[in-house]
Amino acid sequence: MLVITDQQERLRALDWREYEDRMHRLLQLHAKKEKTTFELKPRPLPTAIHKALDAYFAGNFVPVNDIPVYTAGTVFQQAVWQALRNIPAGTTLSYGVLAKKLGRSQAVRAVGAANGANPVGIVIPCHRVIGMDGSMTGYGGGLERKRWLLTHENAS
Repeated sequence: MLVITDQQERLRALDWREYEDRMHRLLQLHAKKEKTTFELKPRPLPTAIHKALDAYFAGNFVPVNDIPVYTAGTVFQQAVWQALRNIPAGTTLSYGVLAKKLGRSQAVRAVGAANGANPVGIVIPCHRVIGMDGSMTGYGGGLERKRWLLTHENAS
């Protein structure tokens, strides 16, 4: 797992090592939106984030809800990502239901695109969104990992 934080100890990106290129592309897009650049510097993971992620993988899903996150998406993306953070562990919903929750029932594809542009997996739990028919649909970390995360969270 790759975890990127900023100087304010906010989570900026969380992705899987084999998807590092994708993570860098998303970070570049976000930096462009902020009209800035970013520089990656190795440093220890902030203790609070480390403990929350450890708790998540040990089966306590609540602490990740308190991890401070900063992303530079559009207003619509931000709304989708906030809605994703409100999906409890062990719960899934479809892109269509998520679009309706946002008051944008016709924006199912846009919700899917925002979901796919999420730079902070697990903490912004895009893996909890599934197809209308209950099928596993796209996940930036791969469908096997999505299945694992949902099984880990006891999602039905």
